[in-house]
Amino acid sequence: MTEIPEHLLKRAQAARDKAAAESASEPAAAEAAAATPADSRIPAHLLERSRAAKSKSSGETDAPGGGVAVQDKVAAVVAATPSGGGVPVGAGPGGHTQRLLTVVKSGSIQDVKAQPVDKVHTWPHLLAAEFVAALACTAFTFLFSIWVNAPLLQHSNPNQTPNPSKAPWYFLGLQELLTMFHPMVAGVTIPGVGLIVLIFAPYIDKNPSNKPEDRKFAISLMTVHFMFWSVLVMIGSFFRGPGFNFTLPWRDGLFFEL
Repeated sequence: MTEIPEHLLKRAQAARDKAAAESASEPAAAEAAAATPADSRIPAHLLERSRAAKSKSSGETDAPGGGVAVQDKVAAVVAATPSGGGVPVGAGPGGHTQRLLTVVKSGSIQDVKAQPVDKVHTWPHLLAAEFVAALACTAFTFLFSIWVNAPLLQHSNPNQTPNPSKAPWYFLGLQELLTMFHPMVAGVTIPGVGLIVLIFAPYIDKNPSNKPEDRKFAISLMTVHFMFWSVLVMIGSFFRGPGFNFTLPWRDGLFFEL
């Protein structure tokens, strides 16, 4: 049970003492005092409305079935007072008439969430977009395979090594590194350092924002990674000729097959 503050108890006691003194000294106002408590906190226009309703209903007959008019019920509940100094109708513990909102704070009964939630459901929002993207990629691949001819090469001849002998395009960057560094450095050290940096990147840049301007470190790291590997693949594809020597494609032609 909620404990009522001491100052409210004193105020209620003073109001009851004042009401008792007025009822003893002013017999003419006994009826009005019996209709409204001195410290009920009821606005004046509501009291006037209840008196008018009571006077109007006093000249009318009772409702069918012996019931009292609705105005009388409302006036009796709102303006009920103790008779002979008793406990008021609807009073709390100890006969106190304080309203609940003056004791209980609004924060304890109201939980307002003003923070917007920046999330969407996986289904159907995310999966619908991914499904449409998958259909678009499948349609593009299907049309590309119809209009672009991609014949297979001849069977490999173990007695004849093609010149230049190039790895598939996704390994040409690594093959290009082998022409510049020792195999231990080109095949283990540089790729290993790159993978370790990419693994630790989410722990270095912990910004949860999806905006590019807020993720400068992550975007710069991925841009450097893609540009480094793309340049190596382009050099190995278009600028390497017989013997894997450097050549110019507009002078010696292309030595690259899909």
